[in-house]
Amino acid sequence: MYLVRPIEEKDFDAFVELAELSGPGFTSLPDDPGLLKGRVGLSLDSFEADINTPSEEGYLLVLEDTTTGQVVGTSAVKVGVGLSKPFFNFRVFSLTQVSAAANRRVDLDVMILVNEYNGSTEVGTLFVHPDARGGGTGGLISQARYLLMAAQPERFGRTIIAELRGVVDDTGYSAFWEQLTSKFFHMDFNEADFLSGTTDKQFILDLMPKYPIYADLLPDEARAVIGKVHDEGVGAKLLLEREGFTFDRVIDIFDGGPLVSAPRDSLRTLRESRLLPIKTGKSGTQRARLSNDTIKGFRACAANIDIADDHFIAEAQVLEALQVKEDDQVRVVI
Repeated sequence: MYLVRPIEEKDFDAFVELAELSGPGFTSLPDDPGLLKGRVGLSLDSFEADINTPSEEGYLLVLEDTTTGQVVGTSAVKVGVGLSKPFFNFRVFSLTQVSAAANRRVDLDVMILVNEYNGSTEVGTLFVHPDARGGGTGGLISQARYLLMAAQPERFGRTIIAELRGVVDDTGYSAFWEQLTSKFFHMDFNEADFLSGTTDKQFILDLMPKYPIYADLLPDEARAVIGKVHDEGVGAKLLLEREGFTFDRVIDIFDGGPLVSAPRDSLRTLRESRLLPIKTGKSGTQRARLSNDTIKGFRACAANIDIADDHFIAEAQVLEALQVKEDDQVRVVI
């Protein structure tokens, strides 16, 4: 069985290993132990906080193989993006120019620097160890974030966003960065990525152009990756779309990867999940994902269950994993 739970201090070494494995361009999981330690500390404080309005909390979840006790995956929820630090993106607009004299119509895409998601909540940092992929592990650690939101929606923003990694190769080469953004920063991708994650991002406002950028002026190599997702992010994109996220032509300024968004209360997990009493029994015939519906001590897992009119039945190990007892209310989503 795989269990999703809040990160603990004992998980730090495994968390660092996942960051090392994630590769270049994975901005939300930097290979920097100092930054990662800060994120763990924020998560510990956020899960313990007694609040009912969103601020700048950060919740880190880990995927644990209960057979071995190893942490093999992670995901996160970042509340209140853009409140103390700007959250810059490019929004892509289409322009049409018509000349009757030349009998021509020209359709052009332009990119404009925007900071329009202030106060939104971001889901991200989704990564599963290559040896643990398959069998629904990615789906579980991904959906656990929405089960967490369902436990207390008012702790999270009304708009939920996700940034998907753009096209970056194994050497760290990004055509979008090299052909466009680097021209304004005069630094390499990793340095800009590091500054973006560790500073107030004023350098972006200082150095990026304040005027529209015509996409048609870029080399074909750079234009081709605008709004495209990294090969390893295709699965994550499908999971987000299944949850209700859509792409509205907002992209990352560094690698051109897509940003997707959805109203919090329209997310499939929040709409379709149900709270039902749990009872102990045999393994059922219906696969479901379950959570104990609390912030502090949050637990989630997948299990085969049977659902009756007013309760559901699961094996004793499921109750143990969720840290609940018989007849406790458990959130269920099929």
